[in-house]
Amino acid sequence: MFEGFTGETVRLRDSSVFVRHGGEGPPVVLLHGHPRTSATWHRVAPALVEQGFTVVCPDLRGYGRSRGPAPTADHTAHSKRAVAQDVVEVLGALGHDRFMLAGHDRGGAVALRLVLDHPGAVSRVAFVDCLPISEHLSRITAKFATQWWHWFFFAQPDVPERVINADPDSWYRGDPQVMGQENHDEWREAVRNPDVVRAMLEDYRAGLTVDRRHEEADRAAGTRITCPALALWSLRDDLEDLYGDPLKIWADWATDVRGHGIDSGHHVAEEAPEDLTAALAAFFAG
Repeated sequence: MFEGFTGETVRLRDSSVFVRHGGEGPPVVLLHGHPRTSATWHRVAPALVEQGFTVVCPDLRGYGRSRGPAPTADHTAHSKRAVAQDVVEVLGALGHDRFMLAGHDRGGAVALRLVLDHPGAVSRVAFVDCLPISEHLSRITAKFATQWWHWFFFAQPDVPERVINADPDSWYRGDPQVMGQENHDEWREAVRNPDVVRAMLEDYRAGLTVDRRHEEADRAAGTRITCPALALWSLRDDLEDLYGDPLKIWADWATDVRGHGIDSGHHVAEEAPEDLTAALAAFFAG
């Protein structure tokens, strides 16, 4: 995977972030979702390099090979604000003060926080298979709670750790033929680490508490995404089924948003990398 890329760990004030980067040209940052690592981009990142971009793929705080501080009672140590700050500092260490950004799933929540907290750092942002966390929570129905029950299970104290760590191979399932063997092996090693499992759960605990409050504060203040934004969603996932046209929701957050669905299941970077690469490359080329 990632032939021609450099893999290194960047040490920050209270975290260490494993990051892959390669290519020459305008910088693009790709943020993975749960429960993946930066390896999920192994088919997309090299293709974007071929399109003339520098591509940076970090493991989010606590995921994969990245490590953050111990969890805090208020979950701020794993808030999207803290993770977004990691990304900004890593990009600065790599020599990029301004970049384009794409986030999938939980990485999309980080991308939203980053572009709202650091608007001068982001020239274009793409959100893949995600909405703002507060938008999900304001639309809770029995259908949402049934299909997305893991959000509320992960938020419980201690119990999820015991359940998942008892047999992580049964809890987290992935197909190496779909994922790619090396990506699958890296992901499987990560989810067998209790520290990674705890951090991934803290991501969700933060989502229902501090992250939601941050987003609601932005809405109350009228803060919006002012750079061009792209929303993409997998047609064989449930985002459109739950909410209708995602663009109508993103239009309340961004002054310039466009987007469309892609024929894929949820892990689009692994299942439909050509279509995802084409959409991102066209958007980032401006």
